[in-house]
Amino acid sequence: MLSVDHLNLAIQEGEIFGLLGPNGAGKSTTINMICGLLPMDQGSIEVDGLSIQAQPLEVKRRIGLVPQDLALYESLTAEDNVTFFAKLYGLRGKLLKERVQEALAFVGLLDRAKDRPSTFSGGMKRRLNIACAITHHPKLIIMDEPTVGIDPQSRNHILDSVRKLNGMGSTVIYTSHYMEEVAAISSRVAIMDQGHVIACGTQQELKERVAQEEKIMLTADAVTPDVVKELTLHPGITRVLQEGAVLEIYLPSAQSSLQDVLYICSKHEVVIQSLKCEEPDLETLFLNLTGRTLRDE
Repeated sequence: MLSVDHLNLAIQEGEIFGLLGPNGAGKSTTINMICGLLPMDQGSIEVDGLSIQAQPLEVKRRIGLVPQDLALYESLTAEDNVTFFAKLYGLRGKLLKERVQEALAFVGLLDRAKDRPSTFSGGMKRRLNIACAITHHPKLIIMDEPTVGIDPQSRNHILDSVRKLNGMGSTVIYTSHYMEEVAAISSRVAIMDQGHVIACGTQQELKERVAQEEKIMLTADAVTPDVVKELTLHPGITRVLQEGAVLEIYLPSAQSSLQDVLYICSKHEVVIQSLKCEEPDLETLFLNLTGRTLRDE
């Protein structure tokens, strides 16, 4: 099977476009083709009206790429790393120094400018990666899974940075398999699976596709196979997913079946620790379209 097959996307200038999908969906392949790092078998890609095939250097000058795998030189200081990548885009002299300081300040690493990345946490390295990608003020910033393996504080810092960069005029493509991140920052979302875009639109448009289904999130002290089986067989419940002590119960109407859910749990002596009803989200849509969750490998 092709990594990416008959992909058709139109990303508007000035938007934050979320590319959501599980690992192996084809997100990184798509990004690498946009950046000219991977050839295409057929088709075309344009950035700012320029063809990546016909004018690759001009296109690359307009792009800032934050790759999934860290692109840093551990033997150089943070400042030297940013300077190196800025020079690749032709920055020199006073402007170069100003932009390097600006980028380090933007990601909150100006006070660590003389330190080497080997002394940084994973989150700080991710932020330095962003600084290296933005010194030339790119029109299009592409972030490929930029929060993998980092702490919540660094994740929030990066998400705030995405909003600020967009507010400063950059178009952003943000790829992730974390639904909550894409939902938090994106104006439009494309959901990918097995090399195809299976849904695309604003978050409201996508949620309307699953508006007929609600979800109950239930946490209990001991979830037994018997209670999961009886809940699954209930005619008012579409499906039940279990992850440890947490049950995700999908059903057309939480209000109409909630009493039955509580009765079944009580019947099997399951003590509920927390319970909440949630509206349909992007995870629900992916599950409806593929029969799998975004967390499935």
